[in-house]
Amino acid sequence: MTDAMHHLPGGLMPLHDQHSHRMPHWCWAAPVAGALLILAKLAGWASVESWPILILAIALLGGSVFSAVHHAEILAIRIGEPFGSILLALAITTLEVGLIISVMVTGGEGAGAIARDTVFAVVMIVLNGIVGLCLVLGALRHFQQEFRLQSASAILSVIATLAVVSLILPNFTLTTAGPTYAPSQLLFCGTVSLALYVTFVFIQTFRHREDFVMVGDSHEHGAKPDAVATTLSAVLLVVSLGAVILLAKSLSPIVEGAILRAGLEVEVVGVVIALVVLLPEGLTAIKAAKANRLQTALNASLGSALASIGLTIPIVGMVSVYLGQSLTLGLIPEGMVLLVLSLFVSTLTFATGRTTVLQGSVHLVIFAVFLFLTAVP
Repeated sequence: MTDAMHHLPGGLMPLHDQHSHRMPHWCWAAPVAGALLILAKLAGWASVESWPILILAIALLGGSVFSAVHHAEILAIRIGEPFGSILLALAITTLEVGLIISVMVTGGEGAGAIARDTVFAVVMIVLNGIVGLCLVLGALRHFQQEFRLQSASAILSVIATLAVVSLILPNFTLTTAGPTYAPSQLLFCGTVSLALYVTFVFIQTFRHREDFVMVGDSHEHGAKPDAVATTLSAVLLVVSLGAVILLAKSLSPIVEGAILRAGLEVEVVGVVIALVVLLPEGLTAIKAAKANRLQTALNASLGSALASIGLTIPIVGMVSVYLGQSLTLGLIPEGMVLLVLSLFVSTLTFATGRTTVLQGSVHLVIFAVFLFLTAVP
């Protein structure tokens, strides 16, 4: 996520290109309207069962997601690196955790597996969907692109370790039957996952920061926002995150019901959550790749997958232990095969320090297989 913060989602102009740091209207209108809709629902004045209200709620949910990332990026520019990239990761992970817990609390079908489905979908979307698009679109425009081997190998090693510990190992432990960890195992794995993520952040932002930056791949963010703009963004970030979580909680039973009525598997809910969370950061990564800044694109995309596993699993694990709710983490056999294949192909892709269209095409094929088997297992 480092170096990509000045590329705002949804096609926004960089902060220093906007007149006097003027905030786009949608950045405050979407979360405020979302909050008002939630209050109206609590007061009994509106119901998401109504089609007009349902469409409005979905639109405000999407707008609030982009608004949250926008305000997090403004705060990141204000506080500077390395804390800016950490703030972005925390904001996006807060969205993901909030969406997962909102589904868990409703107690619908597949609630115990929603964390697994979402994190697995995030990893597959990032490693194959976003990375594949970055490599293909970047190579089509620039023929061949380069990146730092040290950064790719570091990120992939941490992603692989956390993914296997969180999503494969639970299938083979003996204390509990099935794809679950015992509470003590879950807390231990969550603790070591969080510790490994924190260690990576320290390496990326302090000890070996140069490994994650290509020469000529960084850009100035322009003038920092003033105190008023920063304070307003801080307030609106909280409002946006709250609106997303509460709107998702209201919409989750309807979305889950629609998916089941369509004959799709409940795992599709996790894919939907992952797409909502990753959309802004995915657009940022793709724009960076098309601008021949592949290192920035990889920092943004792979960093999102890493934060998803390293932060989401520990937090959701602690919540599940507190609530006494079983948490299904182990993937089914076809999911394990796709995960191992994705990690293996990613290792080959990032083994030379340069990429082509062919490598991106391979990732997109794996992504297509993942989507198809999610709908038709």
